Amino acid sequence: MGTRLIFVSLVAFYTSAAFAGEQPLYSPAPDWVTAPKPLPADDKLGGLVVLDLQQRLEGATVWSYSDTAVRISTPEELTQNNNVTLPWAPDKGDLIIHRLTIVRDGMEIDALVNGQKFTVLRREEALEQREMTGILSATLAVEGLRVGDVLRLQMSITAKDDALGGRSQLSIPLPAEPVRIGVASYRLSWRKDDKLAWKALPSSPSLAPRRNGDFWEVPIALPIAKQPEMPADAPVRFRRTPVLEASTFSNWADVSRIMAPLYATQGLIADGGQLAAEVEKIRAATDDPMQRAAMALQLTQDKIRYLAVGMDGGNYVPAKPERTWDARYGDCKAKTLLLLSMLHALGIEAEAVLAHAEMGDAVPGRVPSALAFNHVVVKATVAGDTLWLDGTGLGSRRADLGDTPPFGYVLPVRAQGADLLQIVPRAPARPTLDLSLDADESTSIDLPSVIKVELVARGQLASLATLAQSRLNEKERRDLMERVLQNFVGEAQYDALETVFDADAATMTIKARGVFGSGWSRDDNRTERWLSRVPTLVRFTPDRARAAWADIPVQTQAPDRMRYRLRIRLPDGGQGYRMEGDSAFDALIGGIGITRSAVLADGYVTVDETLAASGMELAASDLAEQRERVAAAIGRVPRLIAPENARRRWDLAGAESRSQLDAIKAVFAKKIEEADEENITAFTSDISFRIGIGDYKGAEQSLSRQIALLPTINAYLERSEVRRQLGDVTGAHADADAARKLDPSSSSAVTALAMLSAERGDMEKAIAMLDERIAVGGKERDNLRHSKAQIVGEHGDAVAAIEELDALIAAKPGTPMLLNSRCWIKATRNIAIDTALKDCTSALELSDSTASILDSRALVWMRMDRNEDALRDLDAALQQSPSMGSSRFLRAIVLGRLGRGDAAAADLAASRRLEPAVERDYAKFGLKP
Repeated sequence: MGTRLIFVSLVAFYTSAAFAGEQPLYSPAPDWVTAPKPLPADDKLGGLVVLDLQQRLEGATVWSYSDTAVRISTPEELTQNNNVTLPWAPDKGDLIIHRLTIVRDGMEIDALVNGQKFTVLRREEALEQREMTGILSATLAVEGLRVGDVLRLQMSITAKDDALGGRSQLSIPLPAEPVRIGVASYRLSWRKDDKLAWKALPSSPSLAPRRNGDFWEVPIALPIAKQPEMPADAPVRFRRTPVLEASTFSNWADVSRIMAPLYATQGLIADGGQLAAEVEKIRAATDDPMQRAAMALQLTQDKIRYLAVGMDGGNYVPAKPERTWDARYGDCKAKTLLLLSMLHALGIEAEAVLAHAEMGDAVPGRVPSALAFNHVVVKATVAGDTLWLDGTGLGSRRADLGDTPPFGYVLPVRAQGADLLQIVPRAPARPTLDLSLDADESTSIDLPSVIKVELVARGQLASLATLAQSRLNEKERRDLMERVLQNFVGEAQYDALETVFDADAATMTIKARGVFGSGWSRDDNRTERWLSRVPTLVRFTPDRARAAWADIPVQTQAPDRMRYRLRIRLPDGGQGYRMEGDSAFDALIGGIGITRSAVLADGYVTVDETLAASGMELAASDLAEQRERVAAAIGRVPRLIAPENARRRWDLAGAESRSQLDAIKAVFAKKIEEADEENITAFTSDISFRIGIGDYKGAEQSLSRQIALLPTINAYLERSEVRRQLGDVTGAHADADAARKLDPSSSSAVTALAMLSAERGDMEKAIAMLDERIAVGGKERDNLRHSKAQIVGEHGDAVAAIEELDALIAAKPGTPMLLNSRCWIKATRNIAIDTALKDCTSALELSDSTASILDSRALVWMRMDRNEDALRDLDAALQQSPSMGSSRFLRAIVLGRLGRGDAAAADLAASRRLEPAVERDYAKFGLKP
């Protein structure tokens, strides 16, 4: 436990505490408190060295005493603890200071001896969290405190809440190992005649109450034993932090009865008032009780902003409806009483229900008290249907009235009392997110996808977006909506984007058109596309391997619903495309109901998929079967398989449709016009696209515009390579030089400039440039030596280059990249071909990514006139990486040698589009088609 906020955190221990006086009191500790514990003998122990907590229940009053001592070991701890701050709410009890002392060299110094008092500050620190607590802060700067001192505070809090009908209650966290505290203990006591229920949760220490005069008491040594670890997906009742709870409520029905008067609605809506007029509007609008309930709930959610009120009795007592309506704010209590009053006025059966928003699953195991709840909602009954209506929610409409909140066990508030009631969860009726994607991929599956997006959101996301729209400027709003889309659709460049809010439906709709990365991928030597969101959204990996966890159930995803619709326009009218997997599916797996239909027809593939989570709990005995069902469902999701002869992005001539291609260009053109120094992604996307389709001239133009806007090393180097491909070696050299001038330390720029110098015939300059950097040493030294060997191997003395690689390989044996480079130099320069084959084969055996190595070995086979072997390696390389221009060029030569002229011509044309410089690069090695 830290020391900076130790006193603040101690106040938080007293969950039921509140205060009556607006100034701290100063008096000795009460007689029932045991004598202060001595400081630990070990003066090396730092931080919290004493923690003594004692609580007593007497009738309706709870006394909470604490004795804390903190050793100041460092200047940082001195700064953190020099100011003692005690926050409190002064409407139910007293803050009593007993002693504040400094212990130094075994002597106690009274920090209050010179008349020092705590100063009371009035401030609302939680308003940003929409909470008005009435908390005051008593603060004191401790005079004379030094490093090495122990600061010790003894204080008490009394608490009595009139709303509890004479009952008392408390809940206090119990520190557990491995927390380190020098001396720590807790003691609970109560009169022998009082009927007190108490419990230590979740794993009770071995405790037994003992008599001490007229009182029972339960002592607990702190910290308690380390609590057993629990899986994160276990229900909340298994994952509670250790606490001790006690109360004089006899049972849950007693809690229900005590709270009931607070939610009596008789006479709370004044005749002729504004609130009565709102009720009459609802009555006049419809005779349908379900619609009336929906309208009353909407009024409560939309017209009354949320603000928690925990002052002036506000812990349990709700504000009256007229007051809430006039103020136009209220917390869950006030909103519930307002909604309840309106429903009763409309003749709808309804009652208040206490709930815990996070820990409802654990409520049955707790001690009956009002502390078991932190929320209140309305339970209504209409035409036999049970409705759970939360006035603090957002965007609820008639279609949503049957939805269930994830509150677990709740307590109806009734004059005659009631027992706990379990809310059986179910998926919401309306999707929280309804996503429709209409994709144009009709030109080529290799191209980026042009997608029209429609995302309909309701609930919290829609409400937050509505709020943001009112507070942000146009650019900020667009940026926000693009981030929303990125979360649910992925990164894209949008040329059209609009947001539409529908107050009647309580939804936000984002409509956009954008260019997305291709959804197609290469796997098992085929090109395919996933058509389902199940693999990315359904996760079911419960861990119950430990024996202690074997019987613990799994809490599945909280109630939610998402709908996903995808339509793809395919190239060539869909000819040759096919689907694999379960196109139709309807099952409950891993707690999520999945329904799907996928249809391939008329040149389109259309998918409609809904994922509905109910928040159900799965028994441990069912987990093995559920794992198998989830794995099977994921393995069988539909996939779209492209034909082997599908049109590639570098061969678009004769495409049946060019709408995808034209749309991509139009989107990028617009985004480039909007680009600025802070966002140049439109340029990078356009450049990548144009290089991909072989439009190097267009790529050069985009790079030039980007450099004019924001010159960077990467932009200069990329334009350098584009210009080299176009045959402008002089321009390429100038760009590489410009990149080096921007950052003389850039190894990439130096290597590019050296390579281009060599290509222009100035090997001396190229070698000098690299040797200068190699001499500097550092992490890049070996990479630069490798680059030098490659440049020399291509443009200079091949034997010297191989010797350099020999030395590098001796220092780093088994490095595939180095072995491949040595193989490549031997093959291109046609020397030591027998050992070249060994180099490439060794590199293949050591590498997971083999396309470039296969390309090198194919050239070795070609030098050996083993054209069938060369063709086999080139086919394998292009299966992995179909856009390798060098492999297509070499295959064109091999196919020509084998007499397959048409196939050779096709590969040669493709290689020229993919790498315009490929013929020049290979010509110097005597390799021509």
